[in-house]
Amino acid sequence: MDTSKLKYSSTHEWVFAEGDTAIIGITDYAQSELGEIVFVELPEVGIAFDKGDTFGTIESYKTVSDLVTPLSGEVIEINSALTDSPESVNDSPYDDGWIIKIKMTDPGELDRLMTQKEYEDSPKEH
Repeated sequence: MDTSKLKYSSTHEWVFAEGDTAIIGITDYAQSELGEIVFVELPEVGIAFDKGDTFGTIESYKTVSDLVTPLSGEVIEINSALTDSPESVNDSPYDDGWIIKIKMTDPGELDRLMTQKEYEDSPKEH
């Protein structure tokens, strides 16, 4: 995936938006900080979340972290391959390691996310 087309949250999620659909995953920085990922808790299709809600967790040998949705919307697809292969998030965080797809309820929220340059320049202590 061309990461220059992504938007980023301060909690290290990335978003690829097309029309009213958004794919969400975690950044390469986040997966490297977590270490070897051993489990991803995914939401059910059809559940709606508001921006800032926790939509699941991601577990490594080091820690368990919340997954925070950077946009409001309804889950329309989950990456069920992560159930058997959670390490895909480590191996390919922007392609095979995507986590959910949502139908956005407010595409204007994209404007409040960071560009790739803004994310790269931001402090990473979150």
